[in-house]
Amino acid sequence: MSDTFKAILITRNEDKSQSVAEVDMTEAELMEGNVTVRVEATTVNYKDGLAITGKSPVVRRFPMIPGIDFAGTVLSSSHPDWHPGDRVVLDGWGVGETHMGAYAGRARVNGDWLVPLPRELTPVQAMAVGTAGYTAMLCVMALERHGISPERGPVVVTGAAGGVGSVAVSLLSKLGYHVIASTGRPAEAGYLKELGAAEIIDRAELSAPGRPLGKERWAGGVDAVGSHTLANVLAQTSYGGAVACCGLAQGMDLPASVAPFILRGVSLLGVDSVMAPKPLRLEAWKRIVHDLDHAKLSTLTTVIPFSGVLPAARDIVEGRVRGRIVVEM
Repeated sequence: MSDTFKAILITRNEDKSQSVAEVDMTEAELMEGNVTVRVEATTVNYKDGLAITGKSPVVRRFPMIPGIDFAGTVLSSSHPDWHPGDRVVLDGWGVGETHMGAYAGRARVNGDWLVPLPRELTPVQAMAVGTAGYTAMLCVMALERHGISPERGPVVVTGAAGGVGSVAVSLLSKLGYHVIASTGRPAEAGYLKELGAAEIIDRAELSAPGRPLGKERWAGGVDAVGSHTLANVLAQTSYGGAVACCGLAQGMDLPASVAPFILRGVSLLGVDSVMAPKPLRLEAWKRIVHDLDHAKLSTLTTVIPFSGVLPAARDIVEGRVRGRIVVEM
């Protein structure tokens, strides 16, 4: 085993700006944990882009290896659930934010954060799903728990050409929903229809300040955008409907009124993937194996080498990425 491995390291300068560089590291430089994993595949998520570019204060400890998810093989473990050779997946738990993350040849983490890599998936396939796809699955499960079935009517997906949105469109269409995909990139209409979208709308219909209550257009939604977009999705949700919220690409604010909630009984379902309990994670990954069209998954995935992480991080923040980016280590 090589004594060193490549890693992307974010450091903070004296003026509190950050620097990002590819460096050589050793396992001795990793943080504490009871399982050490050889990282075989990871992804570039929107949050990773924010961390690397510094456009949002994602990183809360320096120095930091970014990267919020990975799939790989256990090298050593003092955790009772894991043994050398086990194949594992990690999403969230502050990895890449407060605990050194995935953009390195090795990761040392708390074994409680890991779940088994499904036998049906390779590490690259698992990371094609990644945190974005796993979050999309949690959103679909939240809508189902609220009783939003295909028979209830259409569902809208915002930020549809992004990571969460692409997987949400694919999942919902395979489950029989009539999916309305909202995107700011009209050129991606063919891509979204290939994933299963029945209708495409321009995000401009939702992204500007709107009325407290609008025409009822959909029974539910998956929103990764926030701000005015989420407010307008709620205002146009039909009686008794629900919207699963998991992102803030437009903003953290929610300039909405209580009208959809008290006049139409609409529910806003918050979805957190970072600290989701293990039983929910296991259910989500089981559903991903069976409910996601893995042929479609390959069409929404771009595989890049480790050297492509930094350019991809800039691209994803600038809205120049569609679907999923997998980093093959």
